[in-house]
Amino acid sequence: MRIVGGRCRGRSLAGPKSQNVRPTGDRLRESLFNILAHAYGDPITDARVLDLFAGTGALGLEAISRGAAFALFVDDGAEARALIRQNVDTLGVGGVTRIFRRDATKLGPAHPVEAFSLAFLDPPYRKGLAERALTAARDGEWLVKDALVVVEEAADAGFQAPDGYGEIERRTYDDSELVFLRAT
Repeated sequence: MRIVGGRCRGRSLAGPKSQNVRPTGDRLRESLFNILAHAYGDPITDARVLDLFAGTGALGLEAISRGAAFALFVDDGAEARALIRQNVDTLGVGGVTRIFRRDATKLGPAHPVEAFSLAFLDPPYRKGLAERALTAARDGEWLVKDALVVVEEAADAGFQAPDGYGEIERRTYDDSELVFLRAT
């Protein structure tokens, strides 16, 4: 795994040793960030990024590499948090990142954390966790109005956005699907 664009382009990321963490592959991540840059008017530059079910932190770190101002990584797995810490240290971005040990489906109130303008959710596939995490983010006021949200889920999972989110589009890549939403 590596960062595919921005100032850290080409830098390697530590990957998981077990099946407990399933990172977004380089090609899918590159496609996602190309879509964001060209179809959504660059929502990355200066963004506050929320990376839920962060795993290796690849999505949030890619955003930091491409000009995001800050990224918060949320994962309740010890292996995932260790990988994120290692990758943050490797890239030297500790000053613009934080890691929370928290269940993404039970976020609670965001205050005093400032709300986010861009969110990535890459939960374990086919468990309905993205819907629950989006509800928790809405209820806890983790996202600004009109925040852009990207959910990566299995293409056959039947993901449906909960109240408080409007679906913009879906794009399928092999067995994965990217769903683009706006927080309302």
